[in-house]
Amino acid sequence: MTPPAASGVADLVRLRAHRPEAVAEAAAARSRRPLLGPTGRLMIIAADHPARGALAVGEDETAMADRFELLERLCIALSRPGVDGVLAAADVLEDLLLLGALEDKVVIGSMNRGGLAGAAFELDDRFTGHRPIDLARQNFDAGKMLLRIDHEDPASLETLHTAARTVNAMADHRLPVFIEPFLCRRTGDGLRTDLGAAAVTASIAIASGLGGTSAYTWLKVPVTEDPDAMERVLRASTLPTVLLGGEVKGDLDGAYEKWRGALRLPTVRGLVVGRSLLYPAGGDVAAAVDTAVGLL
Repeated sequence: MTPPAASGVADLVRLRAHRPEAVAEAAAARSRRPLLGPTGRLMIIAADHPARGALAVGEDETAMADRFELLERLCIALSRPGVDGVLAAADVLEDLLLLGALEDKVVIGSMNRGGLAGAAFELDDRFTGHRPIDLARQNFDAGKMLLRIDHEDPASLETLHTAARTVNAMADHRLPVFIEPFLCRRTGDGLRTDLGAAAVTASIAIASGLGGTSAYTWLKVPVTEDPDAMERVLRASTLPTVLLGGEVKGDLDGAYEKWRGALRLPTVRGLVVGRSLLYPAGGDVAAAVDTAVGLL
């Protein structure tokens, strides 16, 4: 029996209301593929920001708040040649499942979304999203965790402890886990992430050593403030690495150049980019995605 599919985003509510079991049916029937295809590269579209309350793109504080528009943009991005898959929280991934947009795609579930953007507890990155068992049950392909560390915050130890246990649990299921590590600090203007070469190097070293095995661990790291330092920074680990796009403030061409240089490094396997491709300045999602794919 073919699982019922939504005919479009406007049909999702009807299907969710009348056939909630359709999510599990679609997940079980989804056609899967290896994590890495013939090129050995990955192009992943990130859309897990809303689950952390991070809805802003540039000056528009609610750009990602319209779920119907976000899904339309995601479907365009996922349809482009060379796009391997998507990273998102459960609600977005299940919408895409019901729309039939995840066939033969790499599906990465976002696991810890508890550190809400702008909250007093923003650095408390609790695992409020997918658990390893959820990813395995739904036949998803990998998980992603955020690992933000503040050396002056004793609570960062609990974040490290939980992250290490999650690395072990993912390995038990033989599922890759992408760790996105940052060294952060609180300032009078809010939380600040240190993208200096020394800080990114330290974060990579810390993330690489989590858990009882690193066999299924990948890294998801930013390009440093000094792009020329990336070769030295990425020598901190032999783990396969993808570059995160982050928020690009207007200069998408400059971001493309930084990514192009870092993609030549031996441990870098691809890109994970979200807002800058889904909400490009010119509004052309397909063109922005195609340019990013061309970097690979």
